[in-house]
Amino acid sequence: MNFSDAKKESFQKRKKRAEKILKKLEKQKYAPGTALTHKNPFQLMVATILSAQCTDERVNKVTPELFKRFKTPQDFASANLTELKRLIKSTGFFNAKAKNIKNASKKIVKEFNGKTPKTMEELITLPGVARKTANIVLSYGFGKTVGIAVDTHVKRLSNRMFFSTEKNPDKIEQDLLKLIDEKDWPKINSTLIWHGRKICQARKPDCKNCVINKLCPSSLV
Repeated sequence: MNFSDAKKESFQKRKKRAEKILKKLEKQKYAPGTALTHKNPFQLMVATILSAQCTDERVNKVTPELFKRFKTPQDFASANLTELKRLIKSTGFFNAKAKNIKNASKKIVKEFNGKTPKTMEELITLPGVARKTANIVLSYGFGKTVGIAVDTHVKRLSNRMFFSTEKNPDKIEQDLLKLIDEKDWPKINSTLIWHGRKICQARKPDCKNCVINKLCPSSLV
């Protein structure tokens, strides 16, 4: 399989190839779910906002102290912005993240009675919450899957595997929703993230030891 062959694939052939890839990846030993440490949907929302342009490992080092200091949406809504920035500084882009978390918390308190929204339509009205974050909160916070969270790993692998040629995460999600059976939506995010971290890394993909190298158009084998 190469890109020339992949470009000639019909949608049905690409769909069957995607199914084969997912089945092979699911047989690998990976931890399903999100790696972000959280105790409730609200904490997951905050952690996901912090994870933008930052590793989950770094976020998990920051959130224990953060959630000890601020426990509820009400706490974050009334938080001192300078203190909030200090606590999350090491995650990067802390000025924007702090403002988004505080303003999202204010909206949750004011418009949602202090409870994290449970629908995509409501979640994406919160500052700092786009479809990726909303999908993660719904899937891993509420057990509701209405889409596929497209982070940097899912974006990279979707392009490499020729699941989508788009660059915009929302457009990639729409391609994946058509290509992947709905029953598999809940696991595709964690499956691709695991594979992206362990094997199909950004700078140096380990194609030689990849179980799907014969199915991937980007394989160097």
